[in-house]
This record gives sequence, C-alpha cells and structure tokens, in this order.
Amino acid sequence: MAEETQKWEYRVQTVGAFWSGVKADELEQLLNEWGEEGWEVVSTHILENMNKINVIAKRPLTRDTTRRRSMPSTFN
Repeated sequence: MAEETQKWEYRVQTVGAFWSGVKADELEQLLNEWGEEGWEVVSTHILENMNKINVIAKRPLTRDTTRRRSMPSTFN
C-alpha cells in the first residue's frame, strides 16, 4: 500500500504598522492563537521600509478543510 503524501494549507498575515512597527506582545498573542489552531510558523519576511513583517505558517490539510474549500460560498 502506497503512503499518501502529506498535504498542507498555508496562511500569510502581515503584522505591524508603519509608525509603530511590530509590537512583540501583539506578535506573541497572534502566534499563540495560531498555535492553538494547529498552525506552525515556517518563515517570516521583513517588508523593508514599512516596519512590517509577513508571517507564513502551515498546518496539515484535513479532509474537512478540503471539503469546506470546495463548497460554494453562501456568504457575500
């Protein structure tokens, strides 16, 4: 029996503000929330001259998530 390849879903969020930058306590809160939801940060990318970063995370793609994404959205 062949082993199924792990599939992932990804999430990218920009954190910070031009004037205030990235606040450590806000970033920590966001990362803790993501961790509780099963997300693992895999990379960050500094947005030069903007005082912001992109945080990139992944978690295993589940059948439930795949099913939800394939359903037409009823909310507009």
